[in-house]
Amino acid sequence: MSRKPITRLLLVEDNAGDARLIREMLDEPGSRQIELTHVPCMRDAERHLAQHATDIIVLDLGLPDAQGLEAVQRGRAAAPRTPLVVLTGLDDESLAELALQAGAQEHLIKDQIDARALLRALRYAVERKTMEEALLAEKERAQATLNCIGDAVACTDSSGNVSFLNLVAERLTGWSWREAAGRPMVEVLRIVKGASREGSSSQVEGVIGDGPALASPSNHILVRRDGVQIPVEDSVAPIHDREGLTDGAVTVFRDVSAGRAKALQMTHSAEHDFLTGLPNRMLLNDRLRHAIALAPRHRKQVAVLFLDLDGFKHINDSLGHAIGDKLLQSIAGRLVACVRGADTVCRQGGDEFVVLLSEVERPEDIAVMARRMLKAVAKAHFIDQHDLHVTTSIGASVFPDDGLDAETLMKNADTAMYQAKENGRESCQFFRPAMNARAEERQSMEESLRRALERHEFELHYQPKIDLRTGEITGGEALIRWTHPLRGLVAPSQFIPVAEDSGLILPIGDWVLREACRQARAWVDAGLRLTTIAVNISGMEFRAERFLEGVFAILEETRLDPRCLQLELTESVLMRHAASTEAILGKLRAIGVQVAVDDFGTGYSSLSVLSQFPIDVLKIDQSFVRQITTSPDRTTIVAAVIGMGQNLNLRVIAEGAETEEELAFLQAHHCDEAQGHYFSRPVPPREFARMLRSGISERLLPLRGQIGGAPLVELQLDI
Repeated sequence: MSRKPITRLLLVEDNAGDARLIREMLDEPGSRQIELTHVPCMRDAERHLAQHATDIIVLDLGLPDAQGLEAVQRGRAAAPRTPLVVLTGLDDESLAELALQAGAQEHLIKDQIDARALLRALRYAVERKTMEEALLAEKERAQATLNCIGDAVACTDSSGNVSFLNLVAERLTGWSWREAAGRPMVEVLRIVKGASREGSSSQVEGVIGDGPALASPSNHILVRRDGVQIPVEDSVAPIHDREGLTDGAVTVFRDVSAGRAKALQMTHSAEHDFLTGLPNRMLLNDRLRHAIALAPRHRKQVAVLFLDLDGFKHINDSLGHAIGDKLLQSIAGRLVACVRGADTVCRQGGDEFVVLLSEVERPEDIAVMARRMLKAVAKAHFIDQHDLHVTTSIGASVFPDDGLDAETLMKNADTAMYQAKENGRESCQFFRPAMNARAEERQSMEESLRRALERHEFELHYQPKIDLRTGEITGGEALIRWTHPLRGLVAPSQFIPVAEDSGLILPIGDWVLREACRQARAWVDAGLRLTTIAVNISGMEFRAERFLEGVFAILEETRLDPRCLQLELTESVLMRHAASTEAILGKLRAIGVQVAVDDFGTGYSSLSVLSQFPIDVLKIDQSFVRQITTSPDRTTIVAAVIGMGQNLNLRVIAEGAETEEELAFLQAHHCDEAQGHYFSRPVPPREFARMLRSGISERLLPLRGQIGGAPLVELQLDI
């Protein structure tokens, strides 16, 4: 079932501060924007909804002209098909439940809103509304079908003997009219009570005796002539002659098997995930609350395991949603096979699952169950001739230690899951109170990152690349630096993972590429010699739908010669989708953009496939360069990469050169270029321009005698 994207949001909130906070949470520079319209009262909301299409409504239940359920009712009346999320106070849990019953799809507590919870609530509200619409459509189709089914009709004379059966009655009872005629109605139309299977009293006799028309209870069963039992609804009415005297009775009955099955199916659908058949969040919350209520009485613990798949998005994007859906179904089946009958496996949405362990005796039992799930998910999934591999990260919370209610347990398990991802993925992490502080810190950094671009807190530094034959600067690598107004300088290792997890790497990467190209063009216009400017490209950027279009647009905007741009990608990014990678690299090569394989040797790649890519440069990872001085007996990798690059007609750049010994080794093995602190740390644009004018300090190239070209001018760098 497809989910409609959210592009237009109506916020009905009379508190300007709360409205501003929500707007900031939704403000994600460079990504698909959500158009937020804010109105302070219900009257303005109704006027807006009457004139404009809206994808979702976020509604405060404390408005000046509508309070509580009145606000929900007016919102539903104004836009009955639009998902509705309500905002409540901390102490309004009962009101939130009533709002959900009145037609809202989700609720948020104001004091507990963060960007991730808000976006998740919006997504879940749209999913739930989509499911409700689908269920409504299914119900309407079922009702139309039932209306087309003819009722069975059986008539008796004044003695209660059968006088007529229509075709439907013949089919349901198993008696033909001719066979049934003259027989007592109770013999032909054998109806028993559903619960006890006892015979039902004859309603025909009652109405023949001048009684009123009667309708039977809904649990009646018709026992057909061959013994088959059919649930039916029936009613009996007297037949009067011209004088108004009772002359017999007519019984109208229908087979309600399909209707009852459909009702059961709709009840099941309302509480289960449409794709996997697992319980959904609604049913999980009910079971979790029930388990919490019973746990003290049984002296047991309750555990919540929050699972998020590692690598699912890659499979979904590369092989398509049909394969992704089948993979989710496979994972769901394996998780169910891991747990006991009393436990619950729920699909939370997307690639998230939650497992409820309702009766836990010892904490170690939770760890055993988690390891079983990790192993089950990681085992290869063979789907449509694809051998698929994914892992999962698990966060666990336990009642009563980690929370006394369902919402707290779910929140803390979610927090622990993110900690498991940060610890390397494919692991289980139990919740600890300190994680909340860490989660808040991460959330704070994510929110700061969202504002960093518009506040111009980023800048680029440039590290020179040195030709080891001539000693000249051939180019530079652009490296991002973030100076936070309060935190000061934040290391890339701290904020880049947060940017990647949150998707902010896309707008940040776009800014880096544009700024690097703009600066390079400025240096060229100033007459400075610059062969290439290198920019790192993350996997998320490279796989973005408009990646190539974005690169071409930036080159056109900055007027930089494409031959001056070098894009650095890691082995794993290049090898992830070899066919599409080759096509993308071919289009870049066609306009002159160079491609470098960054951190070469640290990933897994097939040299036969890698050699087919239009690549210009191999960059030896600094961990191998470090071995030249720390483990001289392990320098064969560096020498092998240099030789391989020469055989493939690629330039080889060594990263992280820091000592004279490393430099001597690289030169002796004819490495083309090097970069590292031995020559210069990354420096601001002004310092890099001075280096382009003057060259690297003679002090930094003591082996100048082995390098051709004129002596280099001394330059002291203020780093």
